[in-house]
Amino acid sequence: MYLVQFLLLSAVLFCIGVYGVLARKNAVLVLMSIELILNAVNINLIAFGAFNRSLDAAVPAEVFALFIIAVAAAEVGVGLAMVLTIYRNRKSIDLTEVDMLRG
Repeated sequence: MYLVQFLLLSAVLFCIGVYGVLARKNAVLVLMSIELILNAVNINLIAFGAFNRSLDAAVPAEVFALFIIAVAAAEVGVGLAMVLTIYRNRKSIDLTEVDMLRG
């Protein structure tokens, strides 16, 4: 397989994720879009690490990918806790109503 195929897949996932973050008002869908962006970065890291074919380049890429997976898991935990708190207070997870929680 060619490097270009992985880069195109990563670019498509990244663009879908950015569109989801910018266009959606539902907090859960925004969190899912952020996950798509992080997975696109992981695909890039692994693809470039495998493309170099040297042990020195492949291992750091895989380690960074594991760190990104850990950050994504923590983001999901914190994000869902925030969504549940917003839902308990407002009975809606619409992000346009979040600014009403100030004060």
